[in-house]
Amino acid sequence: MTQRATIPLLVALLVTTLGFATLIFAQESNAPPLVYGAYYAGTMVALYFGVRLWLPHSDALLLSVVTLLTGIGLVMIYRLTFDVPGVENLATTQALWILIGSGALVFTVVFFRNYDRIFDYKYLLALAAVALIASTFTPLGYEVNGARLWLSVGPISFQPSEFARIALVVFFAGYLAEKRDVLAATSRTIAGVQIPTPKYFGPVALVWAASLGLLVFEKDLGSSLLFFAVPVLMLYAATGRIAYVILGGLLFSVGSLTTYLLFDHVKVRVASWLDPWSDPNGTGFQILQSLFSISDGGLTGAGLGGGFAQAIPEVETDFIFSAVASELGLLGASAVLLAFLVFVYRGMKIALLVEDAASKLLAFGLTAMFALQTLIIVGGVTKAIPLTGITLPFVSYGGSSVVGNFIITALLLVVSERAGKRSVEEEEAA
Repeated sequence: MTQRATIPLLVALLVTTLGFATLIFAQESNAPPLVYGAYYAGTMVALYFGVRLWLPHSDALLLSVVTLLTGIGLVMIYRLTFDVPGVENLATTQALWILIGSGALVFTVVFFRNYDRIFDYKYLLALAAVALIASTFTPLGYEVNGARLWLSVGPISFQPSEFARIALVVFFAGYLAEKRDVLAATSRTIAGVQIPTPKYFGPVALVWAASLGLLVFEKDLGSSLLFFAVPVLMLYAATGRIAYVILGGLLFSVGSLTTYLLFDHVKVRVASWLDPWSDPNGTGFQILQSLFSISDGGLTGAGLGGGFAQAIPEVETDFIFSAVASELGLLGASAVLLAFLVFVYRGMKIALLVEDAASKLLAFGLTAMFALQTLIIVGGVTKAIPLTGITLPFVSYGGSSVVGNFIITALLLVVSERAGKRSVEEEEAA
């Protein structure tokens, strides 16, 4: 392992250390931030060196970016919940979820290094994904903020859709790689749009419709958008057929209008997006406080501990990007977005470098899902689009999201190991 490979990791750890050091003085806190920081740093360093040992040819920069984003998230969660009754232990809980997510990454890396076998179980994974989504309709499921997307098993509560979407990406990658030639071929044309052969498009449409339908009835709009858009992009990547994009756009328009007409809480979100000033102390309060906080940050920010983003309800989950923009300013918020961009760039590069179609589609699908989730939540808190209530990957508070994104990273690492190993072998042969 070269010294150059560890520099991004050291930079990420330094940023987190400086963040906690600043909070010690800004909030007059003492030992807890140091404990959280040491706990986090030890976890991420051990994870980094372990992955470099197991996957020496993998893309190490992914882990450095994950370290930076989780570190920024941990600093912001501690800052936003420090000395707040009822939520003062969220930073500790988030650190625990980072440890669990790291364990999930290690498990995936160790047991799925030869990940080809997971494509043999693609139909089983599709059924498991639909079952996970449907599980919230059982007595174990419960509703939060108008959306029935949580599952409680003993003392643990989680969002099954966070793991269902990963299983669905694996299914689509395996199925599209196997059937892409016949899906690219067309049997008929309707109104100038080429329609795929129903025999082969049927399984994709069935799984897609089942998962989307359940999510719509759960009123989980953020996940519904992800579950809709990612398969469309994967279909286009696999076949090169613009018909899928056109058809997807039409279905999305019809589905959005139908959802708007059926569910009152969707109407409320759209109304608060169009005109939050119509009810500034009610439905428009969150988005207005978000805009105020972002505006207050200016170019360089109010400084850690100096903003007023704590006034935003659920700021540590849905609106944590607003807090970043408030206290780190446009420069800090842009730096965070660039870190996300680096992750997406490396994911797309992995998809281009790996040879087999299933691996390409897997890397592309996981990266596209990560990118879309980031765009949706940032667009929501900046009022570019209606707020959907999903989390900012690795940064927002939330166990299901953190663990799910660590699994995504693990899958990208094992795919990049294959691509990196092939590149080394080609260089040695030359």
